[in-house]
Amino acid sequence: MGLIGQIRFFCQDETRVGLKTISGRKITAKGIKPQGKVQWQFQSTYLHGVVEPATGAHFFYEFTHLNSDCFQVFLSLVSQQYNDSILISQLDQAGAHRAKRLQIPSNMILMFQPSHAPETNPIERV
Repeated sequence: MGLIGQIRFFCQDETRVGLKTISGRKITAKGIKPQGKVQWQFQSTYLHGVVEPATGAHFFYEFTHLNSDCFQVFLSLVSQQYNDSILISQLDQAGAHRAKRLQIPSNMILMFQPSHAPETNPIERV
Protein backbone atom coordinates (compact mmCIF):
# COMPACT_ATOMS: atom_id res chain seq x y z
CA MET A 1 0.00 0.00 0.00
CA GLY A 2 1.41 3.37 -0.99
CA LEU A 3 1.26 6.54 1.07
CA ILE A 4 -2.16 8.10 0.71
CA GLY A 5 -3.00 11.76 1.20
CA GLN A 6 -1.06 13.93 3.56
CA ILE A 7 0.61 13.44 6.93
CA ARG A 8 -1.31 15.21 9.68
CA PHE A 9 -0.40 15.82 13.34
CA PHE A 10 -3.17 15.64 15.95
CA CYS A 11 -3.21 15.96 19.73
CA GLN A 12 -5.53 13.60 21.64
CA ASP A 13 -7.01 13.68 25.12
CA GLU A 14 -10.18 12.92 27.01
CA THR A 15 -12.02 14.53 29.88
CA ARG A 16 -14.82 13.62 32.23
CA VAL A 17 -17.83 15.91 32.27
CA GLY A 18 -20.50 15.46 34.87
CA LEU A 19 -22.82 16.70 37.56
CA LYS A 20 -22.28 16.11 41.24
CA THR A 21 -25.08 17.16 43.57
CA ILE A 22 -23.70 19.50 46.21
CA SER A 23 -25.61 20.26 49.34
CA GLY A 24 -25.56 23.94 50.18
CA ARG A 25 -25.94 25.59 53.56
CA LYS A 26 -29.19 25.25 55.41
CA ILE A 27 -30.63 27.97 57.63
CA THR A 28 -31.77 26.82 61.09
CA ALA A 29 -32.20 28.31 64.51
CA LYS A 30 -29.07 28.60 66.66
CA GLY A 31 -28.10 25.27 68.21
CA ILE A 32 -30.29 23.15 65.90
CA LYS A 33 -28.51 20.78 63.54
CA PRO A 34 -29.69 21.26 59.93
CA GLN A 35 -31.41 18.29 58.32
CA GLY A 36 -32.05 17.71 54.65
CA LYS A 37 -31.82 15.23 51.84
CA VAL A 38 -28.43 14.82 50.26
CA GLN A 39 -28.03 12.96 47.00
CA TRP A 40 -24.40 12.03 46.32
CA GLN A 41 -24.90 10.49 42.90
CA PHE A 42 -22.40 11.45 40.25
CA GLN A 43 -23.52 11.30 36.66
CA SER A 44 -20.77 11.70 34.13
CA THR A 45 -19.66 11.04 30.60
CA TYR A 46 -16.26 11.06 28.91
CA LEU A 47 -15.46 13.28 25.96
CA HIS A 48 -12.62 11.95 23.77
CA GLY A 49 -11.15 14.28 21.20
CA VAL A 50 -8.39 15.08 18.73
CA VAL A 51 -7.35 18.52 17.51
CA GLU A 52 -4.94 19.40 14.71
CA PRO A 53 -3.09 22.50 16.03
CA ALA A 54 -1.97 23.65 12.56
CA THR A 55 -5.48 23.86 11.09
CA GLY A 56 -7.93 23.61 13.98
CA ALA A 57 -9.47 20.47 12.48
CA HIS A 58 -11.02 18.41 15.25
CA PHE A 59 -13.09 15.35 16.08
CA PHE A 60 -14.84 14.65 19.39
CA TYR A 61 -16.94 11.69 20.53
CA GLU A 62 -18.78 10.95 23.77
CA PHE A 63 -18.32 7.67 25.67
CA THR A 64 -19.65 6.25 28.93
CA HIS A 65 -16.25 5.05 30.17
CA LEU A 66 -12.54 5.68 29.91
CA ASN A 67 -11.11 2.26 29.09
CA SER A 68 -9.29 0.47 26.29
CA ASP A 69 -12.53 -0.74 24.66
CA CYS A 70 -13.85 2.81 24.28
CA PHE A 71 -10.43 4.04 23.18
CA GLN A 72 -10.31 1.32 20.50
CA VAL A 73 -13.66 2.51 19.12
CA PHE A 74 -12.44 6.12 19.23
CA LEU A 75 -9.27 5.26 17.28
CA SER A 76 -11.39 3.55 14.63
CA LEU A 77 -13.74 6.53 14.37
CA VAL A 78 -10.86 9.01 14.02
CA SER A 79 -9.19 6.77 11.44
CA GLN A 80 -12.41 6.66 9.39
CA GLN A 81 -12.95 10.43 9.72
CA TYR A 82 -9.50 11.15 8.23
CA ASN A 83 -9.13 8.02 6.09
CA ASP A 84 -7.36 9.93 3.29
CA SER A 85 -4.41 10.88 5.55
CA ILE A 86 -1.68 9.39 7.70
CA LEU A 87 -2.33 10.56 11.27
CA ILE A 88 0.33 11.09 13.91
CA SER A 89 -1.48 11.42 17.23
CA GLN A 90 0.20 12.74 20.38
CA LEU A 91 -1.33 11.39 23.57
CA ASP A 92 -0.56 10.77 27.23
CA GLN A 93 0.49 7.43 28.67
CA ALA A 94 -2.86 6.48 30.22
CA GLY A 95 -3.41 2.76 30.68
CA ALA A 96 -6.25 2.74 28.14
CA HIS A 97 -3.88 4.16 25.53
CA ARG A 98 -1.14 1.58 26.10
CA ALA A 99 -3.26 -1.59 26.32
CA LYS A 100 -1.56 -4.47 24.52
CA ARG A 101 -4.81 -5.61 22.89
CA LEU A 102 -5.32 -2.31 21.04
CA GLN A 103 -5.34 -2.63 17.28
CA ILE A 104 -3.94 0.60 15.90
CA PRO A 105 -5.52 1.50 12.53
CA SER A 106 -3.13 1.29 9.57
CA ASN A 107 -3.26 5.04 8.91
CA MET A 108 -2.41 6.02 12.52
CA ILE A 109 0.84 6.41 14.45
CA LEU A 110 0.60 6.94 18.22
CA MET A 111 3.26 9.24 19.71
CA PHE A 112 3.34 9.09 23.51
CA GLN A 113 4.34 12.25 25.38
CA PRO A 114 6.62 12.05 28.45
CA SER A 115 4.96 10.99 31.72
CA HIS A 116 3.62 13.81 33.90
CA ALA A 117 4.10 16.41 31.15
CA PRO A 118 0.61 17.57 30.12
CA GLU A 119 2.04 20.97 29.12
CA THR A 120 3.56 19.32 26.03
CA ASN A 121 0.10 18.51 24.62
CA PRO A 122 -1.80 21.53 23.18
CA ILE A 123 -5.22 19.86 23.57
CA GLU A 124 -4.83 20.07 27.37
CA ARG A 125 -5.76 23.74 27.01
CA VAL A 126 -8.99 23.06 25.08
